[in-house]
Amino acid sequence: MFRPLPLLIAALSLSLVVPARAADPDVTRLLADADHFRVSDEHLVIDTRVNTFKSDGTPDKERLYTVHTSTGRRSLVLMRSPAEQGQKVLMVGDDFWLLMPGTQRPMRITPSQKLLGDASTGDIATLRWSEDYRATLVGEERCDTAPCWHLSLAAQRPGVSYQRIELWLGRERHLPLKADLYLQSDKLAKQARFIADSAERPTQIDEMVLQDQLGHHRETRVRYTSREKRTVPESWFNPMSLARNPTLD
Repeated sequence: MFRPLPLLIAALSLSLVVPARAADPDVTRLLADADHFRVSDEHLVIDTRVNTFKSDGTPDKERLYTVHTSTGRRSLVLMRSPAEQGQKVLMVGDDFWLLMPGTQRPMRITPSQKLLGDASTGDIATLRWSEDYRATLVGEERCDTAPCWHLSLAAQRPGVSYQRIELWLGRERHLPLKADLYLQSDKLAKQARFIADSAERPTQIDEMVLQDQLGHHRETRVRYTSREKRTVPESWFNPMSLARNPTLD
């Protein structure tokens, strides 16, 4: 159909000033970047302090853990506080074991097993979302005053702490900001906030703050006090070898 020249020119001019929609980011890259703020290397030893607070905000309990991470979804949690001294939690893939001092029979547990407050074995031992979840992009939103990406994470395997996670990342650096954590029943169990080492140039997550959403409304703070690259013997990730060698010689 013939269009008058002035109208054609106006239409072309309008198309030049309307900005094109930016391409959606690669969700695989977003999740990998977010993981890097939590675990910067495949082989790490992470000293972790967990503090719980009562509903009125007063301090309650404290526990210390040393977490050894490795490839293949493997972690070993050593309990350091006097009340738990000698106890260990081993994660290999979807399997979790609790090893008690004085016994040679590892006890199977679940990733939702509580360690202290609202921090479960999965919260302490599992530090990479990309290994356990399939991410989809919900969209760009605002977190406080800054733009952020909202991802929805669906569990890819049964042996995870949460069936679904709604995760918000900083738009530029993909720093984890907050998350809603859902159970198998799709009930909201906890809300998490992530605190970085620097607001201007963050390099790692220093603390995860968990807020109970199932009735107690208690706060649990998981602080990563140190990280160090270290590769440990393969036998440390074998439950029977670990039971026979409780001192990790």
